[in-house]
Amino acid sequence: NNINVINGNGYNICSGSADKSICIWDIETTKQSIIFKGHENYVRSVKYGSNELGNTILSGSMDKSIRLWDIRSGQQIQIFNGHKGYVWSVEYSPFIVKNIEIGGISNVICSGSSDNTIRFWDIRSNKKELYVINGNNKEDDGIICFKFLQLKKNMKNIDCCNCSINLCYGSFEGPIRIWG
Repeated sequence: NNINVINGNGYNICSGSADKSICIWDIETTKQSIIFKGHENYVRSVKYGSNELGNTILSGSMDKSIRLWDIRSGQQIQIFNGHKGYVWSVEYSPFIVKNIEIGGISNVICSGSSDNTIRFWDIRSNKKELYVINGNNKEDDGIICFKFLQLKKNMKNIDCCNCSINLCYGSFEGPIRIWG
């Protein structure tokens, strides 16, 4: 079994592999506790949820899909399709959106792909993506990784700082870009 990616939450390790599966491993016993199956190609990215999404795992695959999994039930919650290329990176976004369908707010997830886009998705709806960031077609050649960072920008008053969330991404060709 060729492991492609590992992520953890302090108690468990989650692995995504070439056999199209996602496995959760207990750190103390080193035993496999849950196996998720559903992807149709290599799993390239896995992330544990935090806060109210702490019982979920997000995965991205070379089958061009993003999937959200429930750790407690061992079931797939949602599938997101829309990328034209392999999904190399997934993240839980720090943003929320107002969801009219459910009459409340929803968390947002993101995915980066070899199709040179980062897509934002409402986790409670598998409809079309909320927003798309296009990479630089001449210089990027696909988004391989990205991260939300809180960058501090100094103000005139040394005791005051303006913090904002920025999206930093890296591409196959090497440049790192910052959105925000």
